Amino acid sequence: MLNIVRRSQMVGLMAMDSSTATRMGGVEEVWVDADGRVVYFASTAGFIPFEQVSMIGSDAVLTYSDLAISDLATEPPTALRRLYRMAVQSPSIAEPIGWVEDFLFDWETGDIAAYILGGTVAAPFGGRAVLFPEDVEVIDADVIVIKEDATSRLKSESEGLKGFLSEKSQQVKTLVKKMGDRLKSLVSPNDKPEVVRVKIKEVHDELATSGRHDKNALQEATEFLQDKWNAVQQSLSRTEQRLKQAVDSAWTRLTKPRA
Repeated sequence: MLNIVRRSQMVGLMAMDSSTATRMGGVEEVWVDADGRVVYFASTAGFIPFEQVSMIGSDAVLTYSDLAISDLATEPPTALRRLYRMAVQSPSIAEPIGWVEDFLFDWETGDIAAYILGGTVAAPFGGRAVLFPEDVEVIDADVIVIKEDATSRLKSESEGLKGFLSEKSQQVKTLVKKMGDRLKSLVSPNDKPEVVRVKIKEVHDELATSGRHDKNALQEATEFLQDKWNAVQQSLSRTEQRLKQAVDSAWTRLTKPRA
């Protein structure tokens, strides 16, 4: 929940290597594999694996390295899918009932958190409806097939996405990131829920004492973290593993013999 972002929020951001400040161009698209997991984003430099992403901010996508798979810059591999505007179909109806207008995903794990649909299926919800991953039957090359009764579980955009950080104000998102950075030195993977919540409260009190932050935004950020304490713990424990994976992957590509 801490690293959820909309595709539409990421497209257009500048991609940049955080260690050298090398620019890799603007993000043009987000790509998923056949299992529906986000695996690459594309820029003018080529395709960059999401395992190389160190942070997604309001202005830029920072990566651990500037290595891009440049030979895929114009044509993605056949196993990848472009979800944006992909048709949505029900098993019992031959014609598409809508399309993917946007989607939310966790940029650390690649897991999709929600799809925002447009078209006929979304008409009862003001033109945009939220579909959750558990209601997806299969993601084919050019269509998403949903479960037969999935339409009965669709939600409006405001209702379906209210618990996601991506839908919070930029001020709240910035405070969640600031508090998360501070918690890295305080929370351990073995801490019990009550211990994590106490440490979140300690960080809240530190920031409140400084007087530099809006009280309402700080309270909202704190409540979000308290509610998502398990995600906080998991995200913090993944940070070191993620860096090692990014370094190992970059080294493998650098040393791989050319065909």
